[in-house]
Amino acid sequence: MAFPGGFGAGGMIGGPAGGNVGMSDQEQQMVKMMQAGMESCLAKSALAGGAGFVLGGAFGLFMSSMAYDTSMSPQSQQISSLPVREQLRRGLKDMGSKSYSSAKNFAMIGALYSGTECCIEGYRAKSDLYNSVSAGCITGGILAYKAGPSAAALGCGGFAAFSAAIDAYMRMPESD
Repeated sequence: MAFPGGFGAGGMIGGPAGGNVGMSDQEQQMVKMMQAGMESCLAKSALAGGAGFVLGGAFGLFMSSMAYDTSMSPQSQQISSLPVREQLRRGLKDMGSKSYSSAKNFAMIGALYSGTECCIEGYRAKSDLYNSVSAGCITGGILAYKAGPSAAALGCGGFAAFSAAIDAYMRMPESD
């Protein structure tokens, strides 16, 4: 990791001192603590859960706003007979509750998957496709366990396949 003032041999950042040249002992300790914190599974899970919450909220807001796109649905016909102020109040309340629900679900999935993958990676001491496939299977199985063993197996397979596809895509070499 490079920080301002961390120029090593040959004017390159890093150098023989590992990028901490020019830093006081206290600053070096702080950098080490931050790196250790960001490598912990708990921190990775918390970050993934937070990101999932934000993205899930945005997704839920968008999807709930589409619920009122047609006046042919029974829900839209019932609401259209109300005054405009009441229509807005109900619509915004519904959008908020659906957005929050989606945000919670995305946060749970993100934290569960990220934490599982981190634990598997730490146990295996490798970073490869097997970690994401295993984490996807475990996460999919946990998410679907209440519906029974066949649903858990299907969730395991589906989430593992999705994780494998995304991870394989992310690991593809960049072509210039």
